[in-house]
Amino acid sequence: MTIEASAGDIAPLQEAANRALRTGNPRGAGVYFQRALLLAPERLDLWMGLAASQRGAGELVAAVASVDGALAIEPRFFPALLMKGSLLDALGRTAEAAKLYGVAVQLAPPPERLAEPTRRALDRAAEVHRDFSSSLAEALGAEIDESASSLGRRAKIFVDAVAGRRRIFQQDPIQIHYPGLAAIEFWDREEFPFLPELESHFEAIRAEALAVWTEGSPDLTPYVHYPPGAPLDQWAELNNSLNWSAFHLWLDGALVEANAEKCPATMAALNGVDQPHTTICSPAAMFSILRPNTRIPPHTGVANTRLVLHLPLIVPEDCGFRCGGETREWREGEAFIFDDTIEHEAWNNSDKPRAVLICDVWNPRLSNEERDLITRVMTTLNRINGGTSQMSQSL
Repeated sequence: MTIEASAGDIAPLQEAANRALRTGNPRGAGVYFQRALLLAPERLDLWMGLAASQRGAGELVAAVASVDGALAIEPRFFPALLMKGSLLDALGRTAEAAKLYGVAVQLAPPPERLAEPTRRALDRAAEVHRDFSSSLAEALGAEIDESASSLGRRAKIFVDAVAGRRRIFQQDPIQIHYPGLAAIEFWDREEFPFLPELESHFEAIRAEALAVWTEGSPDLTPYVHYPPGAPLDQWAELNNSLNWSAFHLWLDGALVEANAEKCPATMAALNGVDQPHTTICSPAAMFSILRPNTRIPPHTGVANTRLVLHLPLIVPEDCGFRCGGETREWREGEAFIFDDTIEHEAWNNSDKPRAVLICDVWNPRLSNEERDLITRVMTTLNRINGGTSQMSQSL
């Protein structure tokens, strides 16, 4: 039988419970919270009050059960997760505590919004989770790490993720997602037979980039250029800024003829690259210039049907690139290909500019028939959208 209760019925019980806590009587407070929960078992705050009372009385196992009552109502409730982690920690159930602490740390509000006792509890949560992850990694041992490394990058990522040394990243395309394509951060070179030929033209491509790239060149344009009123989010600092600039060769599927004419060797080399050709979408190709002490913030690209190729041309020290859980240094003349629908970022912490040739390539796991379908779908979408596209963004 359901007991109908009003706030007027519960308030005196809750007030009596809080008064008992203030006067150092946690067991008495627990009795009042239990009575209140008989009237309103859906009240998350009552479950938390009961758990706090039981913890104060040293009844830690009972307190865990009460926190579970709160989590049954709201599974991602940060205070309940943190409290349960601390209770399990006090009970010596370290592995369980560490897992809950890890979730609590991820869901925690900014530190400035937390009371000092909660900040201390959160610091403890982070410490326990970090120590447990380290001990797990150590338990896996050098033998397993070596075995995983011998099996290749995929096996190493698996072991690192199990050990808590690595986040698991998924594809998060802004616009286009083709199902069933693997989420691979950096792709193996063997899947792109055209790479050695492209790299063989490195010196000529680099020379052309140097010839057209001069400080203040009118042919350089800000890579990020949102119109007034558009939400900028992480792009506010780089919007309409030459700190990240581009010399476009292909833009939104159209040849930038004036720029292409200045770079015949680069254009000839790009002819051998397996690029998509879709109206108002692809191909895209450019020299990307990142000024000193500039960072491109974490972001994701538009479509997982294409991947992104980087051929580093001018790379001073203290430059780097991260895609998902792997960070790489650019090496001049050595191309790599990554999935830009996985979170990635780049930085130039040096006092010199960095230049990279960037272009899009087909995802090699797509059949010719699938490529044709994607091309037709994108052409139709662009026609419906009035000839606008985002497909070249986020390279």
